[in-house]
Amino acid sequence: MAEAAQAKAGRRLIVHLGVHKTGSTAIQRHLHRNAAALARRLILRTPWPDQPMQALGRAAQQFSLAPGGDTRKALRIALEDVLETLPANDLPVILSHENLAGAPPGKGQEIRLYPALPRIAELIRQTAGGFEVDFVIYTRSMETWRASLWAQIVRSEGYAGALADFLTDTADLPGWDDLGHRMAEAVGQDRIRCFRLEDEAEHARPGRQLLRHAGLSDAEIAALPPLEGASNERLSHGATEFLRRLNGLSLNPHARRKVVDLVASNQFLFTADQPSAGTL
Repeated sequence: MAEAAQAKAGRRLIVHLGVHKTGSTAIQRHLHRNAAALARRLILRTPWPDQPMQALGRAAQQFSLAPGGDTRKALRIALEDVLETLPANDLPVILSHENLAGAPPGKGQEIRLYPALPRIAELIRQTAGGFEVDFVIYTRSMETWRASLWAQIVRSEGYAGALADFLTDTADLPGWDDLGHRMAEAVGQDRIRCFRLEDEAEHARPGRQLLRHAGLSDAEIAALPPLEGASNERLSHGATEFLRRLNGLSLNPHARRKVVDLVASNQFLFTADQPSAGTL
């Protein structure tokens, strides 16, 4: 890696860290859809199946849940594997994966606001030493974000608590300014960009602020073909409640995954006549 990093000295590496439930999936779909149109301006790496970015996201979450020498080494190696896929040119690079932020509140035993993220960012900066690295974080109204995150961890993490329980567990979360301050202490204020999801001007072309930061003009962004359909849309109330109660059962994880997929594709079954308390 030392020789490769030296050859790329000064090249921009923009790391989009998410966080979860701030439009990351839509941004990644938009980037992927327009990869050919952007190829003369940007190199893109997003978490598509069987790509090194998937392993990088897993390594970051594992490090955040169990920081130590082994998980730190695994995270560094996973990032090196991604960097090795980059073509040898001077184009700016965007790496985008919300799991680079680490485990969100509600995953495992984590109830804090991404406590490992500053250490993950510093490790990325050190490993990509030949690049000019900066970090992009999208934020969202904390009240709206916590409710959306609850629905997501019910679906993907097997969280069995009600929304009221989750809001109580996360009542002491600091605001996004606290995360920005901790990030600035770790990697420097000039390396951090925080964008509000609410400031995205067009849902069909998500990530406008990220693309502007990467050097694209408004006209270039407006010329990109828009997305069609929603991305990682929140399940209906009835479907989420069904899964939440399912999560209280001792169910094989593979079987649970199949049930989740069935529920997600048949949400119309849960739009009325919600189960009464004490029933599934």
